[in-house]
Amino acid sequence: MRLFVTLTLLLLPLSGTPAAEVRVKDITDVEGVRQNQLVGYGLVVGLNNTGDKLDNAVFTRESLVGMLERLGVNTRDQITKLSTKNVAAVMVTADLPPFARTGSRIDIAVSALGDATNLTGGTLLVTPLLAADGEVYAVAQGALTTDAIAVKGSASSVVRGVPTGGRIANGATVEREIRFSFADQSALRLSLRNPDLTTAHRIAAVVNRSFAGTAAVLDPRTISVNFGGRDPLDMMERIGEMRVQPDTSAKVVVDEASGTIVMGANVRISTVAIAQGNLTVRVTETPEVSQPNPFAGGRTTVVPRTDIQIDDGQNRKLGVLNTGVTLRDLVTGLNALGVSPRDMISILQAIKAAGALQADLEVR
Repeated sequence: MRLFVTLTLLLLPLSGTPAAEVRVKDITDVEGVRQNQLVGYGLVVGLNNTGDKLDNAVFTRESLVGMLERLGVNTRDQITKLSTKNVAAVMVTADLPPFARTGSRIDIAVSALGDATNLTGGTLLVTPLLAADGEVYAVAQGALTTDAIAVKGSASSVVRGVPTGGRIANGATVEREIRFSFADQSALRLSLRNPDLTTAHRIAAVVNRSFAGTAAVLDPRTISVNFGGRDPLDMMERIGEMRVQPDTSAKVVVDEASGTIVMGANVRISTVAIAQGNLTVRVTETPEVSQPNPFAGGRTTVVPRTDIQIDDGQNRKLGVLNTGVTLRDLVTGLNALGVSPRDMISILQAIKAAGALQADLEVR
C-alpha cells in the first residue's frame, strides 16, 4: 500500500523579487470604524413538511403559539394537538457595516435551530436583530434561499450543499445607526492588520512627508494621526491612497492535513546537511481461482498470489545547504535531492529542530 500526499508550495515572494507597494488603506483599519454582529431568533414558515417536529422542539411550538396569539389567534388550549411540520425555529445572524444608515438594507444568514431537515422555499417572519448591548438594530424578513439540493427516494437520497442553512439578500432593514463621524475627531488611530514595527514606521514616514508632524507610531500595530485643524475626510482619503512597502516576518506555515507549505521571502537557512530516504513497501494481492476439470471430482479453490515490492530510497544523496541560503535556494536544493512532497514537511521540521531554520515554523 502506498500513501500519496499532495503538496502545494507557495513562494511569497521569491528572493530577489522586490515586494510590491500597497495602499495604506489595504493594510490598515481605522480605529472605531468596524462592523457589529447582530443576532436574532425567528420562525421560518411555508416549508414542505421538512420543518421541526413540534413534539421534539418545544421552543418551536411555544414560539408558534406566541406568534399566533400576537396575531389574535388563540391556540393555547389546543397546543398538544399542533402537529404541523411546515414551521422551523431558526437563528438569524448579520453584520452591521460601518456607516449603515436607518432604512438601508443588509444581508442575513438563517440557520435551523431544531430538527428541521430542509429550509428551501421557506419564508422568514419578522425577526428583530440585536447587538451585544441588547438593543434592536435591524429587523429581518423575507423568502430565503439555500442553494442546496435534497432529493429522497424509498431506497436512497442525495443531498448537495447544506439545506438547513440559507441566506436572504438585503433581508434586513437597519432601524438604528451606530454614530461615528470623522468631523468630530481631532485625531485617529490606524491599526495594522498584520502588526509589524517596520511597516508602522514606514506608514508614519510616508504620512509625515505629506502632513509634517501628524503621524506617530505608538506600537507595532498602531499609528496615531493628528489632524491638526485639517479637513479629516480629505486627510484620511489622501492617507488611504499613499503607498508603502510592507515588511514581513520570516515564517513558514505548514498545514499537515492538506500538505500545504507557505514560506515567506525572508526565510533563511544556516549551513546544514540533509539526507532523505524512504522505505516504501507495496503489497499487491492477486488471488487466482483453481477449478478442476469436469467430472474430475475435485473442488474449486482460491490460490493466493502475493507480489511484494520494496523501495528503500537508496539512490537518494546527502546534500549540503550553505549558510544564508534564500527561499529559492532552499527549494532548489530540496528538489535536487529528489524530495517527494510528503517528506517536505518532515524535512522542514527537522531543519527547525536542528536550529538551522532562521524563521518561525507554524504547524497547523
